[in-house]
Amino acid sequence: MRLMWFTITIFVLSTFSGCAIFESAPYPPDKVEYPSGPLPPSVRPTYNLSGYPPATKEGYIDGCETAKKTRYGRKDENRYVTDGQYRMGWDDGFDLCHEK
Repeated sequence: MRLMWFTITIFVLSTFSGCAIFESAPYPPDKVEYPSGPLPPSVRPTYNLSGYPPATKEGYIDGCETAKKTRYGRKDENRYVTDGQYRMGWDDGFDLCHEK
């Protein structure tokens, strides 16, 4: 009888002691954090945009991925306001990919 109580006590203590040590993250996460700045070229999706300036290409990719709601979709607000080529590419990419 004494062994049974000892076993039950150890089981209960070990079960509840884990609750204070480990806290699980909320699911779904409260706030999704995206990396700041452009993604490295090895991670970004590729499109055949030969002949366009780099800013237009980057804007197109960002706009298209935003329209498709992928994890690569982001809009660099500061660049959108200050860089006309990026803005043109973003708008074109968003419009064309949003229609699909």
